[in-house]
Amino acid sequence: MGETEVLEKYKPNFEEWINQFNEWQTRIGFDTAWLGDYRFEIKFDWESAGNNIEFGDFEGMPKWDRRMQIPQQSVRDAIISMISVQGDTEFGSVEQQWHLLDSAPTEYDRKSAMRIMCEEQRHGWQMAYVLCNYFGEQGIREAQKLLERNSAANPIRGESDRPRLLGSFNEPIDNWLDFFCFTHFIDRDGKFQLKMLSTSSFKPLAASMGPMLKEESFHLGTGANGLRRIVKQGVIPVALLQKYMNKWVSTGLDLFGVDESTSAQWAYVYGIKGRYDERESSIPADREHLNEESRMHYFNELAKEMERINKGRHDGQPELFIPSDNFNRSVGKFVDIRTTVHGEPFEGDDEAWKQYLHDSLPNDEDVAQLNEYFKEEWIQYREWKD
Repeated sequence: MGETEVLEKYKPNFEEWINQFNEWQTRIGFDTAWLGDYRFEIKFDWESAGNNIEFGDFEGMPKWDRRMQIPQQSVRDAIISMISVQGDTEFGSVEQQWHLLDSAPTEYDRKSAMRIMCEEQRHGWQMAYVLCNYFGEQGIREAQKLLERNSAANPIRGESDRPRLLGSFNEPIDNWLDFFCFTHFIDRDGKFQLKMLSTSSFKPLAASMGPMLKEESFHLGTGANGLRRIVKQGVIPVALLQKYMNKWVSTGLDLFGVDESTSAQWAYVYGIKGRYDERESSIPADREHLNEESRMHYFNELAKEMERINKGRHDGQPELFIPSDNFNRSVGKFVDIRTTVHGEPFEGDDEAWKQYLHDSLPNDEDVAQLNEYFKEEWIQYREWKD
């Protein structure tokens, strides 16, 4: 059977997946009436994907258009894993966020969040399409799993025995400050991941990234814009805002994975996933420290963004800052190292450390205080323009 015949064979399976997707929306509590006239579409940018493999041991060879062109099963498995993780994050974020729509501070914020949730679902839809239509029975199974896992933070359907694959997508997004931090810090990590896949040796994956990156830019902008408007309004104290920075930056840094990652190294060898600046860099890749390099780019970008956010603060208010990259880490070489938010070694026993984390990250008292601020005009008003 030729590759075209194989793709035709698996088209009905994607149609069946769509039925499961509709059931997933109902199961997690997402009201499809919120979509309005939005329609999910499959979008490829074949031109931006390029024709030849751009890095790794297969560099210079034609990119793989079909499953059977991929040289070995281990490479296929790695590509499927990359696609599955990406799709998993898209659906996880919707499960975390949809419940906020009824409490939006302005119509602008509600419509912005709704657009983000539509586009995140489209991104997951795109990844499921690639799995179903290019990877046969194995891809179909993985596409189904995208709808079977549930974020542990889903207010209706959180299931700890089948959580989302990455920790950030099981974190509760309890309020709009969480939402703005998530879209600013975690969606920014998403931008990095998409850009690193945009040069992939598997052409349908690379071609999926261009449209997704264009949409993702709105998500990041929503987060940055929201934080700037909060700072300009000056109602929520900077000290309280800082705790949310500490929380979401650390989990965002964890998303880049372990240090000296062999899986990242092999993904580079296969040409599946490049560096963030793969097309711009003239320096050979340090294959043993790919995650660390990406994390460094991300951390530096956050610092520059925080400078922009701080420009709107009121006179006499302290600056918000990006906490040290070794504070409160759950992945990598800093896991068992206790440091302050400024990166200094923490001096104290276990109880003192627990108290320090309590004072540096959002706690129950902070949430109660924040809920009081939400009763005021806590964010600068902005009009929605179609």
